[in-house]
Amino acid sequence: MTTLFISDLHLDAERPAITELFGRFIDGEARGADALYILGDLFEAWVGDDDPSPTGAFVAGKLRALGDAGVPVRFIRGNRDFLLGDDFARRAGMAILPDPAVVMLHGKPVLLMHGDLLCTDDGAYQQFRAQTRDPAWQARFLAQPLPARIAFAQQARAASRAHQSGLQSRGTMEVITDVAPASVEAALRRYGIDMLIHGHTHRPAMHDETAGRRIVLGDWYEQGSVLRVDAGGAKLSSL
Repeated sequence: MTTLFISDLHLDAERPAITELFGRFIDGEARGADALYILGDLFEAWVGDDDPSPTGAFVAGKLRALGDAGVPVRFIRGNRDFLLGDDFARRAGMAILPDPAVVMLHGKPVLLMHGDLLCTDDGAYQQFRAQTRDPAWQARFLAQPLPARIAFAQQARAASRAHQSGLQSRGTMEVITDVAPASVEAALRRYGIDMLIHGHTHRPAMHDETAGRRIVLGDWYEQGSVLRVDAGGAKLSSL
């Protein structure tokens, strides 16, 4: 049996073709999988489980049907959907894993992450991440009216684009927004595991690090990307 990994789909109403591709993937290949792991940024933005987004309802229905067909779905929150909570997870029939998480694949332990924790050279982002993952901050944010939360998400996305544009103008974009090699090595050694799978950076590739293999999932901005892992190994490809 094959285990499937996807991340960085960034689904929203403005990109209906990618949402449709996701639906076909779930109804097709995913039905024959041993399990499906979604390693964050399933949505372009998530401001709370009470958002009546048609895209969210569509995704929840597809994932629920996949789980009902016998394929377990596991999810790690990303930097765009870190507020996705237990209510949506119940509707989608999926389990939320911590970040990082260790799972067994064909008798071998594998470390799973969204990947943003590894981008430790981007100090501004790590500061923002620490603030928004604080339970008190999240409680205050989720207590706000939905329109205010949507406005905040739009402002945060604009700020992120401006931050990346500044890095690009200084010629540091490629280094700062990628994972830090020392952080990758530290994570692998901390868990004593020689395989890491993550997303976030939108740089799909397989890397042989000093401490083990690192597989980076691709994004779904232009086309789908999936990692297939079976007893014979791992294959990363576009849909």
